[in-house]
Amino acid sequence: MNAIVGAEISAETHIPRDARLEAYARNTTFDHPTLIVDTQLVKEQYRGLKAGLGNATLHYAVKANPHPKVIEMLVAEGCHFDAASRGEIALVLGLGAKPEDVSFGNTIKRSSDIAWAFEKGISLFAVDSEEEMEKLATNAPGVQVYIRLLVGSTEADWPLSRKFGCTPDYALTLMALAVRLGLKPVGISFHVGSQTRHPEMWRSTLDSVAEVWHAARKSGFMLTLLNIGGGFPAFYGEDIPTPAAYAAGVLAEVAERFGDVPRIMAEPGRGLVAEAGMIAAEVVLVSKKSADDLVRWVYLDIGKFSGLAETMDEAIRYQFMTERDDEEMGACILAGPSCDSADVLYEKRMVYLPLGLKSGDKFIIRCAGAYTSSYSSVGFNGFPPLEVITI
Repeated sequence: MNAIVGAEISAETHIPRDARLEAYARNTTFDHPTLIVDTQLVKEQYRGLKAGLGNATLHYAVKANPHPKVIEMLVAEGCHFDAASRGEIALVLGLGAKPEDVSFGNTIKRSSDIAWAFEKGISLFAVDSEEEMEKLATNAPGVQVYIRLLVGSTEADWPLSRKFGCTPDYALTLMALAVRLGLKPVGISFHVGSQTRHPEMWRSTLDSVAEVWHAARKSGFMLTLLNIGGGFPAFYGEDIPTPAAYAAGVLAEVAERFGDVPRIMAEPGRGLVAEAGMIAAEVVLVSKKSADDLVRWVYLDIGKFSGLAETMDEAIRYQFMTERDDEEMGACILAGPSCDSADVLYEKRMVYLPLGLKSGDKFIIRCAGAYTSSYSSVGFNGFPPLEVITI
């Protein structure tokens, strides 16, 4: 098997060290699509990012991959956690995380879940609206809050929508409300967008966030916490720095604009676990729509609803391996197995796969450790959810 299909790799490119994963995926028989996670690779990524972040605190975004073995290993490493729900908080606390090391980072929370988290000792919450602030004051009195900002267009491969965050001019209003409600507005947060491949791509976002930070401090809000969110990239065939170099580069950009911030949080998810996972799948069908059609359709036994939701808008470009990668290649449309017309993975920008590919061939998806098992459906169309094993 080739390490990469259809990608040119320069000498400077960060390439995942996933040979052990590849050997396991190639030499093991699977009954249905299976994500294999190498927890040792997660540990290596964590240590690389941590080295680059220096004194900043790394809060793993649990939603990226909540497998207990991943969480257990990160707890043992001293990692902190960004949780999006009561379920994620219960998971990490149950596996040994301390309440003071967990932030409730979702800005959309049920009142009962806020009260439950407060009872469990969670004392740091994200907020981006007045009603959410009032819910926090009622159900978690006196806790620390950070205001999530809505940022404009970024250079991320997958920019975030307007669903989360408030406008910069509204942030100070929310801070003042927090004070009136007896809460402690300690900082601000933002998300630069998923898969922001180089530190310099953060600059315009950091410029706008820094304006809010300095305006808030000038207005008397003694902010001590800057949560820079996620955006830390994984390798999908394009050049990215090593984890340590990337994290250090981002922190250098932060220091240039914010000066000496008492506490910086980072919330990598993809950058921690994506490269530590491979999916072993299978080709189900190779077909054309007519006798003289020049385009093949390759259907897999995994699709958007069973783990590959991030192919939506073709933003995340997975890398593939087959046993026929030494054969002639040709363009094709890649699709999943379900009876849903939306279950097409890559069509606008087709992928190159071996012309001899046929039903029953093993199909391996690289760097698939993030947002695959957690996006997998319970069983749409009766197809089983993505199985996960660790090595």
